[in-house]
Amino acid sequence: MTIIEIPEGWPADEAAARAAQEALRGRLVTAEDGPEPGTGHVTGVDVAYDDERDLVAAAAVVLDGRTLDVVAEATAVGRVSFPYVPGLLAFREVPTVLAALDRLGADPGLLVCDGYGLAHPRRFGLASHLGVLTGLPSIGVAKNPFTFTYEQPGTDRGAATDLVAEGETVGRALRTRAGVKPVFVSVGHRVSLPNACAHTLRLTPRYRLPETTRHADALCRRALAHALAAE
Repeated sequence: MTIIEIPEGWPADEAAARAAQEALRGRLVTAEDGPEPGTGHVTGVDVAYDDERDLVAAAAVVLDGRTLDVVAEATAVGRVSFPYVPGLLAFREVPTVLAALDRLGADPGLLVCDGYGLAHPRRFGLASHLGVLTGLPSIGVAKNPFTFTYEQPGTDRGAATDLVAEGETVGRALRTRAGVKPVFVSVGHRVSLPNACAHTLRLTPRYRLPETTRHADALCRRALAHALAAE
């Protein structure tokens, strides 16, 4: 088993990470609509941790955007690359996620992250971070609203309300299943918010969470278990 080590020059403290985050944020593209839902490839990324052993396992799973069939998948296991600091979680996992993406045998297309993009205290969550570093369109679909405010959307599938921070719309609370609590969608990079919501609905034909997230979550957990068993 190859362990991805922390890259040389990777931010080692909060001040350095904030500076890197700010520099990358200047490269965000939010004026593009992004790919049409139901076309091309859609890739879920997710991670699982074992902090006691300082390991993080990342998974990337490519789905056909039309059929939602799995096209390709890859994993990587690495060292946790940054301490736990709210708002800087991407720095803990990005090197290992990038390694998993590099191992894919197919074009990732749109990245779908289990987390946030612009719905972030400094408007640069994991989905934005990965989008800028890879150049790929990306969105965040989170399970919880972080610290932002929103009104409950209607109970029907597809109902949505704005996720608001300091008077700014940073995402949407989107009902993907009738009568089930919403998910929280935000732009990552090179995708509009309406299109991000349309992709999310396309990816949730049966369950609250996108199929991309469901596949990637299961795969990264298996990868972590395998890594721990090999130690």
